[in-house]
Amino acid sequence: MRLAVLTSLVAIGALCGVASAASAGTKVLVKTRTYDITGTTGAALIEAMDRKGPKHGFMTHAIAQTGYTSDWDFDTSQDNGVCRLRQANGTINLFYIYPHAASATTPALQKRWKRFFAGVRAHEETHGRIAREMMRASERSVRGLQFADDPRCNKTRREAWRRIGATYAAYEAKQNAFDARQHSAGGHVEHLIAALVGRN
Repeated sequence: MRLAVLTSLVAIGALCGVASAASAGTKVLVKTRTYDITGTTGAALIEAMDRKGPKHGFMTHAIAQTGYTSDWDFDTSQDNGVCRLRQANGTINLFYIYPHAASATTPALQKRWKRFFAGVRAHEETHGRIAREMMRASERSVRGLQFADDPRCNKTRREAWRRIGATYAAYEAKQNAFDARQHSAGGHVEHLIAALVGRN
């Protein structure tokens, strides 16, 4: 089963790195891309991100974006009609898209950009952490799963998919709740943009 999700940091590329990590039966692959923007003021940089950032819906662009796909492979065994799920091996492919300020001309703007980018990265990495937690929770949800009278393991696999789907839904709600807090009026995203533009 494959699931694809996008979460974005919204305002108003080249491959940079690949990393991998493992946790129990889960493999994590991470890719990061950037897109170049230019501007001599904070407002100009915001405008450039709004113009060149990753697509967010049909008409708007995001400042940055986190996405992932996930796959599962089940290792089952069958003994006298009893099917046991011995292990669930999950792979999550996480990818991040970030802006890269190719020119921030003054020291003051460079300083504001550094603070802004640190906040953007923290936001996107929180989405990545929630996605990793989802994979671990999914693995736990199917641990020890078994069914009697299941010689072809069909019942066992269906139940594993059902549990993983329920876990995905719960964690997608967590992703949406996090974004709702961050994008609320007076929230973190609004403060990041105001600080870059120089309004606070």
